[in-house]
Amino acid sequence: MLDKLEMFVALARERHFGRAAESLNVAQPTLSAGIKQLEEQLGVQLVHRGSRFGGLTPEGQTALVWSKRILGDARQLRDEMRTSRHGLSGEVRLAVIPTAQTWAARLCTAFSQRHPNVRFTILSRPSRDILQMLEDFEADAGISYLDNEPLGRVDTAELYEESYILVCARTSSFAGAERVAWAALDDAPLAMLTPDMQNRRIINQCLARNGAVPRVWIESNSIIALVASVASGNCMAVLPRDVAAFLSGGKDLALVPLDGGGQEHKVGLVLPHRDPRTPVLAALLAEARALAGQSGQD
Repeated sequence: MLDKLEMFVALARERHFGRAAESLNVAQPTLSAGIKQLEEQLGVQLVHRGSRFGGLTPEGQTALVWSKRILGDARQLRDEMRTSRHGLSGEVRLAVIPTAQTWAARLCTAFSQRHPNVRFTILSRPSRDILQMLEDFEADAGISYLDNEPLGRVDTAELYEESYILVCARTSSFAGAERVAWAALDDAPLAMLTPDMQNRRIINQCLARNGAVPRVWIESNSIIALVASVASGNCMAVLPRDVAAFLSGGKDLALVPLDGGGQEHKVGLVLPHRDPRTPVLAALLAEARALAGQSGQD
């Protein structure tokens, strides 16, 4: 039945028979037949059908919750049995806020050095999507903000504190300053993440506290796009210090500390609160704590 449940979950996620079949690498008739067989086994209609996917029935909504839970438990069972025979192995799906991509790479690299049979898929997502993905078993773990917006019932391990810096072209009037006040960014042209990103909401709060209303020159959900826009010389960006230093290397850009009313925010590993935890995720939590300890000593 597990394969039928996977088909059902994929259809609920994609809301399209063809895309769901493609995501599972099966033919569309195979997926449609699998859904019908699942409905026969459960004795209820799960999907409204017409010329196209018409949504889930009320029974389908209930079945979706159970399907995700069953598939999550089955995945955990496979991981534990595999570990007992071969040591830690398998795949970890890690959903990460865009500003924490460099730390995701550090964590995955450190973990892989200890456990080379575990591979990672890193997905860049907004913080709210990360929490939903954990709840829906679409991600195994996340890296997100820990203290700015509600997290729900999760386990966490702090990795670092995010602080902010102004990134501008060396031709900018701000480039030669030792520090720039947040208030000085009033009416300044800024490249910013899109409003669905928690980092954008944090930067907006910092600017507002200092009475600054910038001109949004460009919006993107990609940090790389923001830095590339700054390099053009037409705008600036306020970015986390760590990712700004990484992306500005070798470019004609200046990094200028911000002064007056800025605030640091904790970022860390986020795991769904489940007991027992899989051996791989337990090891990942321990690695995150060790990495944070090493960073604090630097």
